[in-house]
Amino acid sequence: MSPEPGTTGPRAVLVGPMGAGKTTVASLLAQAWDVEFRDTDDDVVAVDGRSISDIFVDAGEEHFRRLERAAVERALRDHRGVLALGGGAVLDPDTRERLAGHPVVFLRVGLSDAVKRVGLGSGRPMLLGNVRGQIKALLDERAPVYESVATLTVDTDGRTPEDVAEEILEALA
Repeated sequence: MSPEPGTTGPRAVLVGPMGAGKTTVASLLAQAWDVEFRDTDDDVVAVDGRSISDIFVDAGEEHFRRLERAAVERALRDHRGVLALGGGAVLDPDTRERLAGHPVVFLRVGLSDAVKRVGLGSGRPMLLGNVRGQIKALLDERAPVYESVATLTVDTDGRTPEDVAEEILEALA
């Protein structure tokens, strides 16, 4: 049985790859619903005291993923607003299990739009080397996982964040 939106967890959880617009769209949704916005990447940085890039470089991806898993667990339990997850959060089986019963929105983005939004000179830790190739590999690898946890999928290519948010607002009304 699904929880009532906003009573036992977030009103909406946004998932998707980098460049999908999770943070921007989540902020618009939070404003429209007059609730708080929360990003688990920000929670990880607050707990660890280092940037995500520095956590990856200094402590490794495995350490980052442990911090991320704990941040998602806390947010799903405590947050009642709109929640944006980091792009790789859904790779964790425990996180996928915890998302069950929550309104999860997959913001789908194609390679061309993702590259434009992220930029080829990106300082993101998962994009070292060939940025375009890395984004393509991440999209190909993760799309089925995003789809598996989503209760709603919204295409973002060629659309403004406001258009995407409006579609979500209508679908989750």
